[in-house]
Amino acid sequence: MLLLLPPSETKNDSGAGGALRLGELGFPSLTHTRRAVLKAIGELSRDRDASIRALKLGPKQHSEVDRNRVIRRSPTMPAIDLYSGVLYDAFDARTLSSADQVRAHEVVAVHSALFGLVRAGDSIPSYRLSFDSRLPGTTLKRAWGSPITSALERSRGLIVDLRSEGYAGLGPVPSTLDSIYVRVLARDDSGRVRALNHFNKQAKGLFARAIVASGAEFHDASELVDWAVGEGYEVALNGREFELVVPSVTGQPGRLMATLR
Repeated sequence: MLLLLPPSETKNDSGAGGALRLGELGFPSLTHTRRAVLKAIGELSRDRDASIRALKLGPKQHSEVDRNRVIRRSPTMPAIDLYSGVLYDAFDARTLSSADQVRAHEVVAVHSALFGLVRAGDSIPSYRLSFDSRLPGTTLKRAWGSPITSALERSRGLIVDLRSEGYAGLGPVPSTLDSIYVRVLARDDSGRVRALNHFNKQAKGLFARAIVASGAEFHDASELVDWAVGEGYEVALNGREFELVVPSVTGQPGRLMATLR
């Protein structure tokens, strides 16, 4: 089983690991593409104005260019700890039990715009790059599409795709694999179901954490549905889309944590 998470633009800067070692990252078939993308972002970062445009940085974000200039020698930390923001705050890897942290490193992968797929425990540095960033001479979709799809073809068991549509488009899951794409919906007080926007990432983080903490190994979508229903989730399987329905939430984000299950 493999849980695919999107990255986050917000990242932690307190890494204590050594410099990046590409050869030690998971999904080694992506090493060649990782080198190419690192080279492209290195070239881009030499031109501050071009970097600001390509990375779509606002006036208060120009320091992100400096972050990209030192990627190769920056301290690293496990990917699951590097990313911050709503989804990763909800997943809260640091509060998992020791056994669950080991399991997260085994079954969770993050789709980075810079490194492609990385395992939760892979040590990577902080950087700034998004799925729609423009690099010299290429696009990230062109760079990552085939290599990521090929890497996923080597996976075994169910793939639970919790990525945003933008990142899912950078490396589609092969149609020949047993996979589901998780879509979060909200049910309001009248019973109507609609897309969940603001709390979508939080719901995905909480759901991914619950899967890891369950200790279960789901071999196909029906097993995941059975488990989720047994745990009190409202879910539906429509083809390859797994719909996670949560109560409509207004007010503080914390309310979703209390009402998701």
